Amino acid sequence: MESDRNRILTESIKRLLRRKAISHLRKIVNKTHAADLSGVFYNLSTVDQLKLFDLIEDIEQKGVLFSELDEDIFLDLVEGIELDEMVKILEYMPNDDVTDLISRLPEETADAVLDKMKNEDSDEVEGLLRYGDDTAGGIMVPDFIALRDDTTAGEAIESLQKEHLGVEMPFYLYAVDEHNRLVGVSSLRQLVVVPPETPLKEFMATDVFSVQTDMDQEEVAKLVARYDILAVPVVDENNELVGIVTVDDVIDIFRQEATEDILKMAGVGEEFVETQTVLKSTRIRLPWLFASCAGGIIAFFIIGRFEESLSRLTYLAAFIPVIMGMGGNIGTQSSTIVVRGLATGRLNVRDIWTVVSKEIAVGLILGFVYAFLIGLVAQIQYSQAALAAAVGLAVICSMTIAALVGSLVPMLFARFNVDPAVATGPFVTTAIDIISVFFYFKIATVFLGI
Repeated sequence: MESDRNRILTESIKRLLRRKAISHLRKIVNKTHAADLSGVFYNLSTVDQLKLFDLIEDIEQKGVLFSELDEDIFLDLVEGIELDEMVKILEYMPNDDVTDLISRLPEETADAVLDKMKNEDSDEVEGLLRYGDDTAGGIMVPDFIALRDDTTAGEAIESLQKEHLGVEMPFYLYAVDEHNRLVGVSSLRQLVVVPPETPLKEFMATDVFSVQTDMDQEEVAKLVARYDILAVPVVDENNELVGIVTVDDVIDIFRQEATEDILKMAGVGEEFVETQTVLKSTRIRLPWLFASCAGGIIAFFIIGRFEESLSRLTYLAAFIPVIMGMGGNIGTQSSTIVVRGLATGRLNVRDIWTVVSKEIAVGLILGFVYAFLIGLVAQIQYSQAALAAAVGLAVICSMTIAALVGSLVPMLFARFNVDPAVATGPFVTTAIDIISVFFYFKIATVFLGI
């Protein structure tokens, strides 16, 4: 339903652009949410993108559109926008989003933008730029509500009404001591149900979940998801409160990290293919496919060693695809389960042998099931019990070892701080193909006496 709506919107805008129906375009553009417009931009040329962008009347909508666009599209778009207009748009945006966008710009353009921004905003943005892009400090919002722990509830409410109207996400009120160190937190609901003269320290929660500025953004997202909180405070090495990470950023993090994992597992990099040039896409995929090519060459030499056996019993070749396929499929299943479990925090590298032994058991059971089915086919087709037994045992070995490799390799990668997503795809499937072919011919040679 959603995809149909986006398709209709895209086709309508393209048609109106061809007809140069500016008045109709202006109405559609200004009634459409910027997140939906970003989907339309993927399907337009840069010239048409600029035409649509110029028709947007709400400056805040332009800022949301900036945030929704992929990096390559954003960079192409801003090349056709005047610097003063871009600065004006950025000044209406939250500073954490501004920081993310400026970090994408070429250094000269970024410096020019910061020079033209208001001093207060540029100072906050430059402060955020000091942190890594994928850290809590890099994604935090520097606007938050923090008051001394001896402030009364009545004084806190008055402060919210007068001094903190511009706070983007007023989910919680944080309590700090005289050194600005985080000591507690209160929900806004709790603030209005206690007597006005009650100090914060008497009703605030002191068991506060907080993160350091250098914590990886994925770990921050897991913390927010685990404890179902709307924001998590960010502190420096002295436990001084410097910002918060809000739930809307966490949603973006999960989407980004999940996308990166899936693309890495497929061996196509970390970016959507539609944002990559042909040469860039080719360069990224080349080494991954080389792993498959090298594995195929090794399998070729293994099969070549058993050329005499194949020449005598040509029907052995008929079962190579199914044995390799069953092993490859269960290996991919195991590696996908492990990679996703590690990414979501449901699996821990300390549980390596528990996870691996479970996957081996699953592979063994499934191996027996499919060994019986495939062995039965071999017996019916060729009426040779030895062949059926050899094929069946090869299936069991292939699927069991595949489950072992598919679960063990990602866990080992994670143990040595290497992204486990790169363990799937070519590396696992190529290793399984080689092992499956080798075991199949070894078992067939013994069972058939060749």
